[in-house]
Amino acid sequence: MLGGQGHYARARAALDVLDRLTTGSSTHSDRVLASLSASTRASFLRQSGRHALASTWDGRALAIVGGLPVDPEAACDALTGLAADALGCGRLPLGWRLLGECRTRLGGEGGLWRQEIRIEWVSAELALAGGDFARARRHAERAVELSGKSESVRHRVKSDLLRSAALTGTDPSAAVESAAEVLARCQQYGLLPLAWASSLLIEGVSGGRTSPSAREIGDLIAMRGGSLLPLS
Repeated sequence: MLGGQGHYARARAALDVLDRLTTGSSTHSDRVLASLSASTRASFLRQSGRHALASTWDGRALAIVGGLPVDPEAACDALTGLAADALGCGRLPLGWRLLGECRTRLGGEGGLWRQEIRIEWVSAELALAGGDFARARRHAERAVELSGKSESVRHRVKSDLLRSAALTGTDPSAAVESAAEVLARCQQYGLLPLAWASSLLIEGVSGGRTSPSAREIGDLIAMRGGSLLPLS
């Protein structure tokens, strides 16, 4: 949750401790933890716009658990991360292929709601990048449905944000209104990275400024150890 609230420095420190505890261990549980740590580091880089660097960590995460016989959770985290990295590098077909591999590994595994939601998130993002707003909307709505059954506020809020983004191609005013509601919830729960993304969406579509603005939110994230790419 530290990363979800933009406390990147504290989150990286916690991951450093975890890595020291698992380094050199060959046990199943420690390899899974090491993989999840690498995936988490990748997500921090991806949130800052550094997708190529993130892919290195996601690749490491997949390599750590790639040979484990039965453990789709960590592998799917790495694969959805790699798919999102591919999206950020403009490699959309690769992103879709990686998601296909993730779905195959997940199979009919029950109870892995977080992985299922992440697949829908990245699917929506890939569809948006390809200009297919209807497809993006379907995946976003599915993420909203799945996250609504979970207790994770962050997963529910991010799913709603993606649904807002999917509206930008068909109903910009509704997209702005929806994103404003998401921004208010981000502020309520202290979800700074999602607040930053919500603000960017609102400002980009409406041409106005949010309060606080995306730049101000980014400055606060930087104070907490984040390193966002500069806004133009």
